[in-house]
Amino acid sequence: MSKKAERTTAYIIETVAPLFNKFGYVGTSMSDLTEATGLTKGAIYGNFENKEALALSAFEYNRNQLLTTIDEKLGVEGNAMDKLFSLLRFYKQYDVFTLPFGGCPILKVGVDAQHNNSLLSAAAKETIKEMEGKIALVLENGVNQSEIHLPVPPLQFAKQLFTMLQGAVAMFTMTQDRKYLMNTVAYLEQLVQKEIKK
Repeated sequence: MSKKAERTTAYIIETVAPLFNKFGYVGTSMSDLTEATGLTKGAIYGNFENKEALALSAFEYNRNQLLTTIDEKLGVEGNAMDKLFSLLRFYKQYDVFTLPFGGCPILKVGVDAQHNNSLLSAAAKETIKEMEGKIALVLENGVNQSEIHLPVPPLQFAKQLFTMLQGAVAMFTMTQDRKYLMNTVAYLEQLVQKEIKK
């Protein structure tokens, strides 16, 4: 692929990623895509096999930005508690972070693609597992370093923590009330402090 073709492909993905995330796979029309990119249908499909391939690339683009940020938050200097609190602080501002994406890519794509795009649905589920795994690794390392103690296995705790965070994201998305994010994170900070700090 030539440099120009690579740049065009990247431009298309970056431009349409928020559209697919905001309006969904079915809700995003070809005219939405041509209008946003300023390219013809032929030019878009010259870079992607079909709409499904483009939607998957768009999700992967959003997902990779999210996972990179999660890695940064969990990769801060310090012990397991520092890393967990860094993640929780990030979720207080999650609505601001996901605004350019058109909302939370996991939630939006996970729900939207459930019954109409098995590839996208599978990609969203895989991203959830990856996020839970990243949190579980921090917890496991914390237990091994005797920084924290867990009442359940690390992955189980990670799944519950992530479920509560995503629940807050879902409630915020539906109501546009930031209190769902703020109050859930405040509760989780207390829970982490009381339940797992040594």
